[in-house]
Amino acid sequence: MQAKLKFVFAAGLVGAAFVPAVFAADQQVGPIEQVAREAWRQDIAQIATPSEGCFHASYPSIVWQQVACRALTQAAHPLPHYYLFAAQETAGNGNDYTIQTGSHLITSAVGTFPSVTGVTSEQSIGVAAYGDGGILGANEYSVQLNTQFTSTTAACKSHSGCTVWQQWVYATDYEEQGKGAIFMQDWLIGYGSSRCPSGFGSDGEGDCYENSSAALPPDISPTALASLKLTATAAKSGNDTAVVTYDGEAYSTSQKDSTLDIASVWNTGEFNIVGNAGGSEAEFNNGASITVNLAVSDGSTSAPSCVADSGTTGESNNLNLGTCTASSGSTPSIKFTESN
Repeated sequence: MQAKLKFVFAAGLVGAAFVPAVFAADQQVGPIEQVAREAWRQDIAQIATPSEGCFHASYPSIVWQQVACRALTQAAHPLPHYYLFAAQETAGNGNDYTIQTGSHLITSAVGTFPSVTGVTSEQSIGVAAYGDGGILGANEYSVQLNTQFTSTTAACKSHSGCTVWQQWVYATDYEEQGKGAIFMQDWLIGYGSSRCPSGFGSDGEGDCYENSSAALPPDISPTALASLKLTATAAKSGNDTAVVTYDGEAYSTSQKDSTLDIASVWNTGEFNIVGNAGGSEAEFNNGASITVNLAVSDGSTSAPSCVADSGTTGESNNLNLGTCTASSGSTPSIKFTESN
């Protein structure tokens, strides 16, 4: 990153006629400042970090500063979705919308919550059908942006029936109390009874998984979801990155795309707020309503498909899904509301 790069506000941006709901966490600043901060959040998430590793940036700088990475334990981790008979009909654990781009491969995806109303409390509760139950309690949740697990890549090492699945995750209190974690979790689903590759652990069900290194931003309150943006990128023969931005802060981590070779197959995305690992559920207060938006860059301006009942995470929330709409444009997207 060249030091001479500076953050410049466009005159048209400063003169914006309205302020989106995403700025609910920025009410202590004026409307022009709110618009400027949202522009910064969009810009910093698209600026590549100087190298592989963990980085942090603070508004208004668009220069990433390297920070120490944290190696995550594998004790409590997000789980893939496995069909359960008579599972709850709330969002997650398969009952979710995904964006599907067909033959157009996704290079980046941005998940946001453009409207959040009535959220006053949230807790992560355990699900008896799974093992460790995840990280439970008040203000515990994960925001996940997940690929499909229907494609085989070189990472499967020719294991029959093996498919890859990649998650970009922000989770609260994941490694340290009071600190969240932004990281990627890599899965080899159906790898078989053979020993997992070096660096991967086994879930005991024939699947292998590992965590990337993590940057540790502070915990973000579930009442501030409107300020949170999760950006995922995948670059063939390059690095995959996960970036979380909120208010005037940004944290990033990266890993080599060759970990799963996900850039060669990624054409489906799921984005939502769910329980914090272990198949848990994010339980919101009655009267909560959240709008979910997932936009992608896939080299096309065509409208994608919004497909119901196609989620891949095993975590969930207690909100009921509304209808989903798909939009064309420079960043094709899907949008839906979930509420209780």
